[in-house]
Amino acid sequence: MKQLTAEEVRLKKVAELGLDSETTDMLSPEAIASALRRAAGILCPCSSATLARNVSGPLRWLVEDFEAAKKTAKEILEDLIDHGDMFEHSDLEEQSGPVMVYAAPASFVVRESGVTIILGIESDRCLLPEKLRNRIEHSRHARLINPVEGENLGNDLREFGFLEISHDQWLQAPKTETSLSYLSRFDRLLDDRGSSGEVPGLFLLDWKLPVRYYKGRWVEPGTRSGKFVARREQAYGADLWCYVQMNEGNPEKLVDLPALERRWHGRDEAWRLQMAIDSQQGKPQQFKVRSGPGDMCVIEFFSPVPSWVKRRWNAIGEPAEGSGHLFAYEFSEAELDEELQFVREKLWLEEFEGKEK
Repeated sequence: MKQLTAEEVRLKKVAELGLDSETTDMLSPEAIASALRRAAGILCPCSSATLARNVSGPLRWLVEDFEAAKKTAKEILEDLIDHGDMFEHSDLEEQSGPVMVYAAPASFVVRESGVTIILGIESDRCLLPEKLRNRIEHSRHARLINPVEGENLGNDLREFGFLEISHDQWLQAPKTETSLSYLSRFDRLLDDRGSSGEVPGLFLLDWKLPVRYYKGRWVEPGTRSGKFVARREQAYGADLWCYVQMNEGNPEKLVDLPALERRWHGRDEAWRLQMAIDSQQGKPQQFKVRSGPGDMCVIEFFSPVPSWVKRRWNAIGEPAEGSGHLFAYEFSEAELDEELQFVREKLWLEEFEGKEK
């Protein structure tokens, strides 16, 4: 009997996951994601700790840094849940009830470009044939299939038991509306509030300051008047996001966020609200497009975006390096037009075409 080295075991396990062992390491996000999906098909419903532990545990004697492996497994599991391959749910009505991870059914989303995003966990009754499985492109936790001219990939996937879901259904993104409509809903909430009294540790996101320098827009109240996205201290935990009405530096009314979309974090609602404010002030937040390597394009952003936006981009793009912006994503040219339309309709952004100062 031949005794395998740790490296030989890692290569063997990567191949068993259906990945290229010559280009993919066992600790890569792609391999960990594949292992978590396989484990979910066997163990779910179970706790997230159980799922992560069953994937990272066997790596103890195969990797040099086991703690890093455990951390990676937990992070990728969060990405998979956020992406839609799995979902969390509590079986009890009480908020303190245990939260379990469930395997989402095998499904797919078709982009306007024809690129298909594969979601969920396959089963014996719903299994991709090898000819399609070999065409899957793995990018961190995401799985994509590029279309071949003349084929109807959606029909093929439906025949194999996969469910088709729409983009909006997958992203659970807010409805498309004007910036005025979105801002008006928050203004009505604020107008209906009673006096806030003193608010300790208040910092404002000042819409009068340049939209292309996010960090520089955060200020102390001073003598400012008007309505502002803000953060305020709390006794324990991270600062809270809010929408506040100020009068000469004194808070009058306040609405904590999230106020409309409870499924998202307060920061998600706050950042989109700030985009609506800037749009209505005639100074919409901006993005910039530049060429990337090969047939890729890079979109640069100067302010943060809600997590449901990054969920979309993590599936079809890659974070890009660079300077002079807050963050950037790299997309293929085939995806560019759809993403530009998305940021204009959902976030009310406009393209920056001027010269850098």
